[in-house]
Amino acid sequence: MQTLKTIQADIREGLGFITIDRPEVRNALNGEVLQEIRRVLDQWREREEVRLVVFTGAGEKSFAAGADIRQLQERTIHDGLASVMQRLCDEIEQYPKPTIAAVNGYALGGGCELAMACDIRIAQENAKFGLPELNLSIIPGAGGTQRLARLVGKGLALDLILTGSMIDAEKAERIGLVSEVVAMERLMEAVEAKAQAILSKGPLAVRLAKLAVRTGLETDQQTGLIVEKLAQCLLYTTEDKREGIAAFLEKRKPQFKGW
Repeated sequence: MQTLKTIQADIREGLGFITIDRPEVRNALNGEVLQEIRRVLDQWREREEVRLVVFTGAGEKSFAAGADIRQLQERTIHDGLASVMQRLCDEIEQYPKPTIAAVNGYALGGGCELAMACDIRIAQENAKFGLPELNLSIIPGAGGTQRLARLVGKGLALDLILTGSMIDAEKAERIGLVSEVVAMERLMEAVEAKAQAILSKGPLAVRLAKLAVRTGLETDQQTGLIVEKLAQCLLYTTEDKREGIAAFLEKRKPQFKGW
């Protein structure tokens, strides 16, 4: 892997950790950060030793405090149409491996949008969330207007986006933006426990469950049910399904082959 300047990328016990490493600017997301994240995700896509990806920020204050404002100042209509950050968030949402955002502080603007693109969000108790883009007379443009509404509902999403309000971790959990809030010193412990719970399941089932949920949200319920049915039909044919049921009946831990 080429030298990384703005992120850290580490693999530990099946987990790939991507840490945005610009604490001096609250881990703001500039073009180089986005390029390096995309490069690492591309390399990890086919690496068997990476079974789940965790995103977090360096330091104790910020996950990612939005886009680099100096770069925003230079952006044009062409940059808006290119939607580099939106495309990266789409790639994260559609990534074949499970993803967890370990939110260790401020997750504002693009940082909040990056977290929302992940499958699961776990926040430490001092985390703050917000989409303040309207203060700059722009809108959340990396999926924020769409993913927030799907996570917390249209009314709350409009409230948060139109006012630019910042909310704490407790409220984020209450409205469904995050699934768990933990003490600062327990964040990575909680993330790793969640990761291991996911990785104990059948890998094909995890991948197809992600696909079914994501596809169903983008279509009508009947079409979503068809996707669910076809995914289940496929899983019924797999060795992992036979192993999972055999292990359950034999009261032992399953040995899935896909991880």
